[in-house]
Amino acid sequence: MAYYINNLNQKIAYKYIKGKSPGIIFIHGLNSDMQGLKALAIEKYAKKNLLGFLRFDCRGNGKSEGKFENFTINDWKKDLIDLLDNITKGPQILVGSSMGGWLMMLAARERKRRICGLLGLAAAADFGNNMYLGLSNKCKNEIKNKGFTKIKNGNFSYILTKKFFVEAKKNKILNKTFKFNKPFIMLHGLKDQVVDINMPKKISKVTTCKNVQIHYLKSSNHRLSSKDDLKSIIDALGSIRNQI
Repeated sequence: MAYYINNLNQKIAYKYIKGKSPGIIFIHGLNSDMQGLKALAIEKYAKKNLLGFLRFDCRGNGKSEGKFENFTINDWKKDLIDLLDNITKGPQILVGSSMGGWLMMLAARERKRRICGLLGLAAAADFGNNMYLGLSNKCKNEIKNKGFTKIKNGNFSYILTKKFFVEAKKNKILNKTFKFNKPFIMLHGLKDQVVDINMPKKISKVTTCKNVQIHYLKSSNHRLSSKDDLKSIIDALGSIRNQI
């Protein structure tokens, strides 16, 4: 485990393996971290093929500095770009899980020359509005009057702030053309109950690439972490590498 110190003197935890190009960067989802099965499976693939590989925890998540509620999509986009610019070298394939799928698109828009392929795993672009609409009236009123609300999800809870939704709106990616003409594959489980199964089609519609591929996995849910799911992810990575 290593730490990148950003311009605010905040620590971002990461693990980087040097290797051949194109390198691979894994970007985790909301309230997640770099220790998941998907990240570890991709790391194993990178090592086997002697490829550069980076995984990291966005600030407020995992081993990185700060509390979750003090950060927004804008901060996490900056984390990705900071590590892309300062830790990795050469062309990179971005693999984004859920919210990470949104982040990878934002980074690809800002670092066109560095990004040579995208792999979205249940990509959750522009989820802020739908997330807000899904909140209870009590939570919405708390955000309006107090500036934050506490969300309970299974065995854990987290705080969502008004700033979180304001910044989400500012970082929308689907309201304009996404200029990306390099390999782009999206995997999505048909049993996903978190992100709309039509999201890959919405992303494809705004993307200029004429060869965007959407792979629907019949028995998979949002986590995309079963043995078969992990194999599909590795196969998709291989396909992107073959197209570069």
